Amino acid sequence: MMKLLSCRFSMDNNRVEARFADGTTLAIDCIAVEDEYGNTPAQRAELDWLLYNKPLEYAQIVLKGEMEHYLSLGCDHSRLED
Repeated sequence: MMKLLSCRFSMDNNRVEARFADGTTLAIDCIAVEDEYGNTPAQRAELDWLLYNKPLEYAQIVLKGEMEHYLSLGCDHSRLED
């Protein structure tokens, strides 16, 4: 996989837009990710937290196919990070 340089979440179209080292850009449809992996309210909340607070990590997890594993860890964020 090419090196992922940056990501940003677009609320207008609910997508994470990723830019790679070779200039390629990719849009990840976050609704499709939630439909696939957000089986419980807690999982959907975790996906939203990751999306809003760490879009780069969100994109990396999606692109590596590790979302199911990530959600199985039962992450819990009691407060938003600064």
